[in-house]
Amino acid sequence: MIPSDATFAGTFPFAPHFTDAPGFRMHYVDEGPRGGEVILCLHGEPTWGYLFRHLISTLNQTHRVVVPDHMGFGKSETPEGRSYWLQDHIANLETFVLALGLTDITLVMHDFGGPVGMGFAARHPHRIRRIISANGPTPFGQPDLGDQVMANAALSPWFQWIIKAEADGTLEPVLNNLGYNILSTLKLNGFENNTVITDSWLNAYIAPFATAAECLGALGWAKGFATGSHQFEIPDPAAERIIRGKPALAIWGEADRTLHAEHFLPLFSALFPSAPIERLPGVGHYCFEDAPEMISRLIADFVQRT
Repeated sequence: MIPSDATFAGTFPFAPHFTDAPGFRMHYVDEGPRGGEVILCLHGEPTWGYLFRHLISTLNQTHRVVVPDHMGFGKSETPEGRSYWLQDHIANLETFVLALGLTDITLVMHDFGGPVGMGFAARHPHRIRRIISANGPTPFGQPDLGDQVMANAALSPWFQWIIKAEADGTLEPVLNNLGYNILSTLKLNGFENNTVITDSWLNAYIAPFATAAECLGALGWAKGFATGSHQFEIPDPAAERIIRGKPALAIWGEADRTLHAEHFLPLFSALFPSAPIERLPGVGHYCFEDAPEMISRLIADFVQRT
């Protein structure tokens, strides 16, 4: 686990906060005025709150920006004896949000932060104010979800590798050494902005995965896909009506090699047919690294307009 006071040469200068509410030591950033609107940022695989450092600095003067690290990621604990499926992360997020008493929430979701955030929204739609998907899927009971996921997997080198590696027994040996192959993993998924790579940046993404025991979170997300262990939250009709009425925005880096726009933006538009979509040529899966200023500006402008 990353030391709580690690700032990675000042690139992540935010005070650490911790809660044991979900049954493990969960780290989160909590910046900005306590009376401000809540921006809740949810990361994916294999990143952590560091991904949102530019967005935090953009919004924390006017908004309360809360950025948790999922179980097994970032500065959060990686407990043994826990499962790391989608439904576990949804339950952890629910406990976290309720413990902090967060309401009037703008969800900013990247990668598997999308299904985690939408799972929470299905359970607590009245706590949501806006939905922002940034290269993050928005599953919400759409009837063609399974078809889109499998069609995407047929095009995605990451998902193709997961399926093959699980079948031939190499998934765990590779992901148990994620600290040594983090850059190749990021590149495989779609990371284009090589100019941000410094020793401090690389250390920030290596540090959560120093040992095999600390790779359970990253392994769980991949293994859950390969084995069909993830369970998507299905909203009831009342929750679906509420969420469909929320302001929403999709931002999609079109150089994403893991989550292809052609398969996931239709899921977003089916849920939010009149919502704006910003498609960004040349920007990869890790859009917050590839185009941090542009993404931060798009989100800030959308929040201000709505």
